[in-house]
This record gives sequence, structure tokens and C-alpha cells, in this order.
Amino acid sequence: MGRARIALFAGRAHPDLAAAVASELGTELGKCLVENFPDDELQVEIQEEVENRDAFILQPTSPPSAGRLLELMLMADACKRAGALRVTALVPYFGYARQDRRTRPGEPVGARLVAELMETRIDRIAAVDLHTPAIEGFFRAPTENLSAIPLLAEALRHDVSRSSVLVAPDLGAVKIARHHAELLDLPVAHVHKSRLSGSEVRVRGVAGSVEGRSPILVDDMISTGATLASAMKALLDKGCVPEFTIAATHGLLVGDAARRLADFPVTRILLTDSLPPPQFGTLPVRIVGLKGLLAEAIRKLSSGAAQPRPVAF
Repeated sequence: MGRARIALFAGRAHPDLAAAVASELGTELGKCLVENFPDDELQVEIQEEVENRDAFILQPTSPPSAGRLLELMLMADACKRAGALRVTALVPYFGYARQDRRTRPGEPVGARLVAELMETRIDRIAAVDLHTPAIEGFFRAPTENLSAIPLLAEALRHDVSRSSVLVAPDLGAVKIARHHAELLDLPVAHVHKSRLSGSEVRVRGVAGSVEGRSPILVDDMISTGATLASAMKALLDKGCVPEFTIAATHGLLVGDAARRLADFPVTRILLTDSLPPPQFGTLPVRIVGLKGLLAEAIRKLSSGAAQPRPVAF
């Protein structure tokens, strides 16, 4: 793919992934300046010719989410003002995705607000494993929800056995577990939980047969590790084989996540590089690359061969 058709830019959230995608496409990253003024305001300058070209900006809105989001918006605005034909945001990790509904009066619907903000300057969005499919409906702009599950399942394939069981650590991950099950031909169990706070959960039960089986816990993200820790404790209480495999698209691992997981017999953790590697400590982490998935999305979107479907209202 030549540089004449597209311009791919990297925000500061994950330049290594952007460089890997550019290499996969056989191109170079577009030149741009992104830095902070002494008073911490952001300065952005697109230093690449983008007039009548498709501009792609790769930027996960990872912690610090607000700053990464603003950086993405300023880069998109700069591309628009420089005459870009279209601006597409490649968002390997979409922050605020868990704020997809109100649980108490007085709360905002953060995911919808962020979607509406992005649409003011961005023509198309390609994200990886959004927290819930409903988030696609928050965007009026064409949105593509790319799935890393086939990549993770393939990476898991050599580690599974006849005694393996896929486990959703909460009801929200059941569809993810079923998708893995279709690819790996394994049974599925799931854990019923209730969340007490941002870092505390309570397990209410385990549905499915796990006794004497080796659990593979799958989810879209690992944040504080509280959900996984509670699930592993419940599985051990149910007599599972005391060795755990964990697979998730997004590895935030914030707070005490690494310590929480290290308290259990975890033999392997598979994560994608949707986010820059966090502090893993001694955890047995293996990274599954997204460069091919994102490069293929750029090829399709820039050629028009497979435009993301508009959201229906």
C-alpha cells in the first residue's frame, strides 16, 4: 500500500503498535508533532500532506483516558483542517466503555458522551473488542468493532486439552466464552457475581461443570483483577484443577491487579497489545499482536471494499 492513498498517524498512547501497523502496510508513519506546553496544554501539528487523503489516527484512549481522548480529537481536527478526505480513528482500546448505562440517578452515560464527542471531528471509528456491543449504537458515524478473539483462541489452541473448560468470570463475558468455545470445541461455564465497588466483587455461584477440569478464563479486559480473583477462588472451591489460563484482549492491570492474580496458580496469561505493556511483575504473560488485524482494517476501509455498516436508529 503506497503512501499516496493514506496517511497513518500515531498518538502518544501507543506509538509502538502504530509503527508495527505501518510496517505491516509497507508504509511509514505520518509526521506530526504532539507535545505539551509548559502549562500542560497540548500542542498538535500535522506535518504531513493529507489533503484528499484518508487519514488514520491510531490512539487507544487508555489511562490517562481524558488526556488520550483530547489528544486524539486535536489530531483529528488538525487533519480535517488540513484537508483530509476522511479521518478514521483506530482505537484499539476504547476508554469509558464500561460507562454504557446509568446505575444510579445523577450519573452520566460516559460512553455515549465520548462517542458523540468523537463524531464531531472523526468520520469513522474502528475499535477492538468494545466492552459491550451496545456501544456501537452510541455512534452515528460508521463504526467497526474488530474482534481479537480468533487471534487469542488460536494462541490458546496448543495449550488446551480434553479436560479444559472455558470460563466466563461474569455474565458479561458469556458471549466471549461461547465464541472461544466455537473455535476451540470446549465446554463453557460461567461465574455469577455482583459488584460491590470498583475493586470488590462477590461471587454468587458457578454454572457449569468445572470439577477436575483446567479452567481457561476469558474476558474482554483485565482491569483491577478483582473479578478474575473472585472467579478463581470460586472455581477452586468447586474442585477445579489448580492451574489457570487467562485470556483477554485488553490488559489494563491497574492498581493491585498483578498482585491479586499472582496469589493464584496462574500458568499463563494471554493479552493483546491493544495497550502498552503494563507492569506484569512475575506474571506469565504472553502478548498476541494486533498489527495484522488493524492493517487489514485499514486496507479495507481505504479501498472501500468493506465499509463499516452505518448504525441504524
